[in-house]
Amino acid sequence: MEEKQQPQEFLFDKVNYKILLIGIAVIALGFILMSGGGSDDPKVFNEDIFNFRRIRLAPTTVLIGFGITIYSILKKPKK
Repeated sequence: MEEKQQPQEFLFDKVNYKILLIGIAVIALGFILMSGGGSDDPKVFNEDIFNFRRIRLAPTTVLIGFGITIYSILKKPKK
């Protein structure tokens, strides 16, 4: 008795995986935007950690990236 092996079917479509990778890239970009602004000398305060890029832009970018990844997971595959 031989069983025919069915081709393995992925959970998502190709489009879902592309959107997921875009979302992960946007999240990574947000964390890259957050980095930096430190000081080598702990006695010196660097005002650069409170600029617009680190306080507003980077967290918003990360949240948008999370929204894109959630959309890619919830998007119905076309059958």
